[in-house]
Amino acid sequence: MKYKGFIVAAVHLAIVMSLAAKYQMDRQNLPHVWARALPFDPNLPIRGRYVRMLLRVENPEISDGLTPVRLSATSDGKLTATRNPEGDPALHVRPALEGESVLSQPVAYFIPEHIPDPSIRQKGEELWVEVTIPRKGPPRPIRLGIRKDGVLRPLEIN
Repeated sequence: MKYKGFIVAAVHLAIVMSLAAKYQMDRQNLPHVWARALPFDPNLPIRGRYVRMLLRVENPEISDGLTPVRLSATSDGKLTATRNPEGDPALHVRPALEGESVLSQPVAYFIPEHIPDPSIRQKGEELWVEVTIPRKGPPRPIRLGIRKDGVLRPLEIN
């Protein structure tokens, strides 16, 4: 009877490890870029410690919020969206503040309990996030960074 519990635990561990290995392989093989993040608080009572962000994308002519898009990286390292009618129906671009276009689906970056909220920035600082661009679905955040005076500096979050 004890062995059944160990087998179930081993299967669960294998599932978690395979997912971690897949994400690690994606980070090595898929394109990744830095994108400007527009953080917001979802105002949920049980939300955990994470920062939810809308990601700024290039290609402002696609901002109707209706057309599915495909994400890619430009040669100069920017996140861009192109029309893709056969693409993920949940992935759209919509207009945001200051004439920017953002992905309609926010991404979440989980942060440890002991650090201050990195989305609260001082004047002149912008929050950026490095993301992996999968073939389908929304980008996956890798790490956060702060851009100040034109210099992007990754945050050390441990």
